[in-house]
Amino acid sequence: MAGIEYEAKALDIDPAKTARLIIDAGGTQQGEPRLTRRYVYNTIPAVPGRWVRLRDTGADITLCVKQISTDAVDGTHETEVTVDSFEEAATLLRLTGLTPRSYQENRRTSYLLGADRLEIDEWPLIPPYLEIEADDEPQVWEAAAALGIDRDRLTSVNTTKVYGLYGIDLDSIADLRFE
Repeated sequence: MAGIEYEAKALDIDPAKTARLIIDAGGTQQGEPRLTRRYVYNTIPAVPGRWVRLRDTGADITLCVKQISTDAVDGTHETEVTVDSFEEAATLLRLTGLTPRSYQENRRTSYLLGADRLEIDEWPLIPPYLEIEADDEPQVWEAAAALGIDRDRLTSVNTTKVYGLYGIDLDSIADLRFE
């Protein structure tokens, strides 16, 4: 699967309050909160704003190449496939010469609001945030409005830049886990 991601984040949220807002707006929780783990790799050759990600969400395992062209709501392009095994895919990538630059964990609670996908993400060292992903840009803004979130409170920067907003260089952390 390849395509543009249309997404925006509301930073520094209260997860319980945000969950109530989503449910009150007609959203539904999709399963229990789960630990997500990922390996992040540089591409060969390394290109700023482009990386390989192997991710196990607890529901599926995917391998993708992400390319960020801008920090706009439609600035990320992703090419992704589903794989059967996190460990076997990591071994295969090592055999091709790719070694992970980092291992990362976060906790994610997923919701649907109509066709829009909402994720309450909790990462080590930073406050939780809400990610709104939709099929096009207007749907992102509509979902935010349905939750009472002003558009000027949203950002489309990637997680590395979110960490930077809190004075943390995510690229310098080789192993990011919950204690």
